[in-house]
Amino acid sequence: MSTNSQSNNDNQEIDFSKITKKFFEKISIKFFKGILFFKNNFIIILVLFVLGAVWGSFIDKETSTYDNQIIVTPNFSSVDYLYNKIDLINSKVNEGDTLFLKNTVGIKDIKNFTGIKVEPIIDIYTFIGTNPVNFEFVKLLAEDGDLKKIVDDKLTSRNYLFHNISFTTSNLTEEKKIIKPILEFLNKSEYYKKIQKENINNIRIKIKENDTIISQINGVLNSFSNSINGEQKSDKLVYYNDNTQLNEVIKTKNELILEQGLIRVKLLNLDKIIKESSATINIKNTKGLIGKMKFLMPFVFVLIFFILGVFRSYYKKQLAKNNK
Repeated sequence: MSTNSQSNNDNQEIDFSKITKKFFEKISIKFFKGILFFKNNFIIILVLFVLGAVWGSFIDKETSTYDNQIIVTPNFSSVDYLYNKIDLINSKVNEGDTLFLKNTVGIKDIKNFTGIKVEPIIDIYTFIGTNPVNFEFVKLLAEDGDLKKIVDDKLTSRNYLFHNISFTTSNLTEEKKIIKPILEFLNKSEYYKKIQKENINNIRIKIKENDTIISQINGVLNSFSNSINGEQKSDKLVYYNDNTQLNEVIKTKNELILEQGLIRVKLLNLDKIIKESSATINIKNTKGLIGKMKFLMPFVFVLIFFILGVFRSYYKKQLAKNNK
């Protein structure tokens, strides 16, 4: 019994060895035929390779796209307004409404303009730093869920300071042809212009009032200094002998000076409803297969030729068998 079992195992090993040997022999034959195919058709393959490179370069030139970006700050709580306007422009692009894009928006390079979108620039540190309430808000939300999801959440992200308007063009463009018209279109809002006017007036009043308070503080400090250096001290100046009170006055002045600086910088950024920070144009898009067809097409041409050669060989063999 054991002898028969051992014999069967030996036979199975021999059969497996033969199958493996035949398999590798077939692979070796196919590989050698492939080498012969490329050797016998070397000139044709070389020509196809060159033609593929030329054709691929032509495709790359015709299908090239360029990315363009504008970083903006929506002032006066105009974030939703910004997103709605960008969505409107993009919908008109998808509809092919060139009259709207040309006459209403003012885009001068419509043929190259292929789409636009706006996204927040995620900066949680600036978001928290601008308002202490924001820190408590994020902290509270983070207790009930994933912080990353909250940071990327649509409701949260629209409250970030900076937003990126990006659009693509099929050819090189200029700022005056697309970017400037889009920014002018975004800043055409009578409602937000009124809001802007009132905000600027309030800021200027605040600056004036702060200057007045600083001037008054300076007057108090000068009076105190003159009293110290004078021959006699008035009984009324006993109040200023308390260093704590004097420090509070100086601290208030420093805080007001700092506030004045911040307000004046803020005022510079309020000259527009949608304030642009920077613009970058004509960044060639190389994602995916874009711009790589000159490298891909030669191999596609050779592969097609190889498949046709295999099909031709198969057809001849089958035809010969059929004629026997």
